[in-house]
Amino acid sequence: MSSNNELFYSDLLVNNLPLSDLFEKTELFYNVPDNWHVVVTDIKNSTLAVKNGKHENVNLIATGSIVSVLNIAFKANITVPFFFGGDGATFIVPPTIIDKVMKALVIYKQNTLDNFELELRTGATSVADIYAEGFKLRICKFCFSETFQIPIVLGNGLSFAERKIKGTENELPRNGIDPEELDLTGMQCRWDKIAPPANTDEVLSLLVVALQEDKQPEVFKKVMYHMDLIYGEPRLRQPISVPKLKFKTTFNRLEKEMQLRFGKLKFFELMRNWLIGFYGYIYFHTQKGKTYLNRLVEMSDTLVIDGKINTVISGKASQRIQLQEVLDKMERDGDLFYGFHVSSESVMSCYVRDLENSHIHFVDGAEGGYTKAAGFIKQKLSRLT
Repeated sequence: MSSNNELFYSDLLVNNLPLSDLFEKTELFYNVPDNWHVVVTDIKNSTLAVKNGKHENVNLIATGSIVSVLNIAFKANITVPFFFGGDGATFIVPPTIIDKVMKALVIYKQNTLDNFELELRTGATSVADIYAEGFKLRICKFCFSETFQIPIVLGNGLSFAERKIKGTENELPRNGIDPEELDLTGMQCRWDKIAPPANTDEVLSLLVVALQEDKQPEVFKKVMYHMDLIYGEPRLRQPISVPKLKFKTTFNRLEKEMQLRFGKLKFFELMRNWLIGFYGYIYFHTQKGKTYLNRLVEMSDTLVIDGKINTVISGKASQRIQLQEVLDKMERDGDLFYGFHVSSESVMSCYVRDLENSHIHFVDGAEGGYTKAAGFIKQKLSRLT
């Protein structure tokens, strides 16, 4: 494999056909180059942290790990696929930036440990190693909305990488790493907990794992088909809506962002960010501000498909019960395992490079929705071993 393939993902064509149809066209998925790397960040004992009420810190730390990697990719003019998981994230990066990514994550890991007493496991494995173990890693780009594209992965390659990295406790070397190599510019956590939109009454965090790698396309197609049938098209189950957004800039939140960025508080930086936040109250009442809020909803990362389905949706309890009936049957038939968590709100953290088109918003169910849903999956998978 040629080393000159750093634009592999950037150059992929964007697919805008219905998602359930996309899974039928596996020829639109491409093997990730074997000289690329899978990078995983994961908060150790996140289930306990969420149980102890630290779910907001868990989400913020996961978001920061994404921002640190995306800033490196942006400076290199590279687009990399990433997958938000509530208590961590997964990335697929080319060899040209892997060293910078891992150095930045070493600093970030130390900042989270020093300031939040949470250990962020970080590690990487080559795609070649994933293929050598017999796992697949195929990817495509999907147009989730007019302005937002997401990567979709088929195969268990990322799940294997996650298990491999979680199973190693190798400490990454810190010698010779400049703290300036960590750039968290654009990371924001300025929104209060978000109630579900009008005419809905709950937020569902759902994870689905197909039990056979080769049957992922048909299993995922069936799940997405029934989700559309029960809840309606994606915009009708979007948990974020402009009327429910509440801007909330507090010194406590700003302090947390700063501790992740710099490892300590900087008074003048704190005041500068607070003033910027205060300006937000005014900005969001302007025409440009209203346009930004509408795009924020469109660019909310509520669906992640990384070899499994991870989604946060809103709806009614009666709709969830219908979906559970479908999933229960598929589980009895040996097609999948699923886990879920129901909450009355969602939480959102953001990466804002500019207020026009370059912003992404990471959504999770309140009280650690993804983490709690994953707990059910782990219990079910443990029965197979």
